[in-house]
Amino acid sequence: MADNSTIAKQVIEAAGGADNVASVAHCATRLRIMLHDKEKADISAIEELDKVKGAFYNSGQLQVIFGTGTVNKMYEEVMKLDIEGKSKSEMKEETKQQGNVFQRWIRTFGDVFVPIIPALVATGLFMGLRGLVTQPEILALIGLTPDDISENFLLFTQVLTDTAFIFLPALVAWSTFKVFGGSPILGIVLGLMLVSPALPNAWAAAGGEVEPIMFLGFIPVIGYQGSVLPAFIAGIVGAKLEKGLRKRVPEALDLILTPFLVLLIMITLGLFVIGPIFHIVENGIFSATLFVLDLPFGLSGLIIGGLHQVIVITGVHHIFNLLEIQLLERMGENAFNPLITAAIAAQGGAALAVGLKTKAKKMKALALPSALSAFLGITEPAIFGVNLRYVKPFVMGLIGGAAGGFAAAIMNITASGMAITVIPGMLLYLDPIFSLVLYFLANAIAIGVAFGLTWAFGYDDKMLEKK
Repeated sequence: MADNSTIAKQVIEAAGGADNVASVAHCATRLRIMLHDKEKADISAIEELDKVKGAFYNSGQLQVIFGTGTVNKMYEEVMKLDIEGKSKSEMKEETKQQGNVFQRWIRTFGDVFVPIIPALVATGLFMGLRGLVTQPEILALIGLTPDDISENFLLFTQVLTDTAFIFLPALVAWSTFKVFGGSPILGIVLGLMLVSPALPNAWAAAGGEVEPIMFLGFIPVIGYQGSVLPAFIAGIVGAKLEKGLRKRVPEALDLILTPFLVLLIMITLGLFVIGPIFHIVENGIFSATLFVLDLPFGLSGLIIGGLHQVIVITGVHHIFNLLEIQLLERMGENAFNPLITAAIAAQGGAALAVGLKTKAKKMKALALPSALSAFLGITEPAIFGVNLRYVKPFVMGLIGGAAGGFAAAIMNITASGMAITVIPGMLLYLDPIFSLVLYFLANAIAIGVAFGLTWAFGYDDKMLEKK
């Protein structure tokens, strides 16, 4: 096997040479190369190199999958070749104009919500653990009943599980201001204003316990606890307003006048215009989500489980973050997670079949770790490195995802959180504990169907010669 220095040189040569490389960056698993002319890149040649688990052109970048750890070493070797390196944020600036308008907006949507996801993941795990330790069956094992749990303990768990969703607009506005070039601290304050305790609580208003404040007789004003779109749109407008003001306000007054005007104008727009309008839009999106999830005869699982990984390839799957956040905030559970988990697990099952069936050492060394990565919730190596390269394994994975999604929908499995799937996702299915068994069953069906179909019809080593 070639050393890292040699592989780095081979990658750059196959990308069209150093003169064709505008800049290079890397993420957790991929080397991201910005090219002057993508037609000069030989992606097939790159895929044949040692340690390369896949390569594809997406979002205006040549993306070469090396996997965690290895990609850092490859980046260091590329930098020794006098190639210009850039941070991920700089690379994002270069790719903002790549793709159509819809793709650019979805990419921006992802940039806003990805930093927030760890907090929501932790919240989901807290929900699952609280449900686990308060189950009568679990308490009975140590001779206790739910009545034996102290109010102080329940209050403590409530702080862990409710805080992120109560102040979600502050998180969204902070991240949006940051992405669009505003001051994140102004975003936080604007988001906190949207959930001020002086306003009628959104959940209490939804339950009919309090009435919205009516301004001018027709504008309903409430807090926006748990809402996403109002804070997102307010963040975009607020960041652009701040940037515009800083160009016009004299420097001597900038520190005082700009924050004052931004917050005054934006909370007025947020409460009286943006909030009411986009709260209606958010309700419409939620209703459409429920409609799909409530389709009879497991149709939601067939559709979502079967098509999710196709949407992942297009790069617009970040829109699902909004759907999952809304489900958790309004329903207290996430019926979307088990369906996409089945889709992810199935791609792992297809890659596993390829890895076990092939006699080619390079393919085996690529497919088996890619399958493990998918079972940990990351399908990029499996999809781009194995399944999609030979098409049939990917299709068999889609069929397996539809089968597993169908089973999950029929069994009405729901998660307590979001953003983690397959093996790590088990932590979201602890309440009630029996749902963990159903979760295992749905994933076993997805993996089993994908594995069996790929083994029987989806792959043989002749494909290596035809590729």
